[in-house]
Amino acid sequence: MALRENFPKKNTEYIGGHSDGYQYTTVFSGSSLDQSYLMVRQFLYEEGYEDVPLPKDAKELEKFRFKTRSNQITMFEDNGYVHNPVKILFSLDRRKKNMLTLCIFNESDPEHLTKFHRVEER
Repeated sequence: MALRENFPKKNTEYIGGHSDGYQYTTVFSGSSLDQSYLMVRQFLYEEGYEDVPLPKDAKELEKFRFKTRSNQITMFEDNGYVHNPVKILFSLDRRKKNMLTLCIFNESDPEHLTKFHRVEER
């Protein structure tokens, strides 16, 4: 069964990634950014997220990468592409320019939207 229909429970591993019950995170690192992004797209398709709008290719995805080297920005914004329930993030380590972190969020969580957009009460 696909991840979208059967979200991994808290503290479980699933296909090389980790779930805290709300957020599933895994890393893709190919020989090029194009390869990494193709792996992300294939994973999302196989796991039931084929309807989530995504950049058409790695070149378009790179338009979502921060141009600054300041890590302070990432305290408030995601360095990558974000479209509920998916985030495709670039590594902050510039030496890992081909690495993409995929975060998928559990849409069945009662407070999913406020958590995903970081507007929950603190």
